[in-house]
Amino acid sequence: MKRFVNRTEELAALERWWDSPQSQLAIVWGRRRVGKTMLLQRFASTKRAIFHSGAGRPITDELRVLSDAVAALKLDSARDVRSRPFTSWDDALDWLSDQAGSEPLLLVLDEFPELTATAPELGGILRAFADRPAVTGLRVLLCGSAVRTMRAMQEERSPLYGRFSLSLHVRPFRPHEAALMLPSMRPTDRAVVWGLLGGTPLYLSMWDQDAPVRENLEQLFCSPGAVLLSEGELLLATEGDLTNLGGRVIRAIAAGRTRHHQVADAVGVEPTRILTRLTELGLVEQHVPVTEDPARTKRKLYRVSDNFLSFWLGSVERHRSPIERGLGRSVAKVLEDGLDDVMGHPWEEAFRLHLTRMVTRGELDESITAVGPWWNTDSSTELDAVALAGRSRTPVLLGEAKWARSEDGARLVRGLVRRGVDVPGLSPDARYVVCARERLDEVPGGVITVTAEDIFTA
Repeated sequence: MKRFVNRTEELAALERWWDSPQSQLAIVWGRRRVGKTMLLQRFASTKRAIFHSGAGRPITDELRVLSDAVAALKLDSARDVRSRPFTSWDDALDWLSDQAGSEPLLLVLDEFPELTATAPELGGILRAFADRPAVTGLRVLLCGSAVRTMRAMQEERSPLYGRFSLSLHVRPFRPHEAALMLPSMRPTDRAVVWGLLGGTPLYLSMWDQDAPVRENLEQLFCSPGAVLLSEGELLLATEGDLTNLGGRVIRAIAAGRTRHHQVADAVGVEPTRILTRLTELGLVEQHVPVTEDPARTKRKLYRVSDNFLSFWLGSVERHRSPIERGLGRSVAKVLEDGLDDVMGHPWEEAFRLHLTRMVTRGELDESITAVGPWWNTDSSTELDAVALAGRSRTPVLLGEAKWARSEDGARLVRGLVRRGVDVPGLSPDARYVVCARERLDEVPGGVITVTAEDIFTA
């Protein structure tokens, strides 16, 4: 059974949109499986609402399916929309606007890009609807998983540019939010699940909290027809055909070629354009030292942005052939044995996200405006986390995260002090943060400690 947890900020934003008398159009978007539909179902549970999901049907069939959904709501009208279905999108919006005259009515058009595939005029029709004086209680909410398309709908060249009262990007769960999906597990085990599956609620709901890691790997990835064995392909296909150059680029990054020239060498062509596209789609993220201006610096690294996709591309995909031949149990052991190698980057990112959360909760200097990794020009000095404060962007905090059950806190702090001399403009009063999975020993006074229990607790 799917569990609905968190999303309090998103629900609050939707409620504000609903309560505003000027609201007519909203757009909700985010990658597939992230929980958009469940969010909207929860939001609509106390409202008069009609859900219609586009499926690329001919327009007559789409309107008939919509008419059936409207009929099921049993609105008070002389028109029987089941026997006299809508004949056009104009007809549907006009009729629903009349029905919302005395009580607000919500129309959710899910997978909206599928609707415009067979009715390209729908954007213009909705623009005309949004441009009417707000004399109706009809609220229309557009939803979709094709991130590139949904973003384009909000840009200046789109007919709907400037018409949305709310634009809500539904993102994967952060570590403390993912913890709500895994209530029966220890924090250290939650860290492993998040490191492998990322913050996608559907994937997290598939993990058997009472079973060991290897059994979960076997069930989810390592058997013919396993539910997540082909999921990486589906995720890439959502944003178009990435089996050629795009697929080669993202696979090169997943294999550890994180610098621009390394990607270019791996694929044999200049990758700037496809890297930009993959970044815009949210499949790849660009890392720069936190003290640098992303628009100016050449010190850039590229990483696969999602833990699940990184694990699938870097570890699972190469084993698909033996899995299909029935060797999944052996593959599951290989994947489990390699977990320490997989968990390095997710653990560091979870650490940085936790530091950001500490700032928002008032547990760190509230003047901190950025938290990120840092490395010097030749990468001889690297830091997992540096926090900058104030308009001057002064480095005021240095952090180190180790994927180990326990660590010597004093040794980690000595390393931070030694490397910190290379950070330009470091505050003389800079604080230090050290992180390990379960325990930190011999920690000097005044040093902040972080463990999985801190990060993976809601």
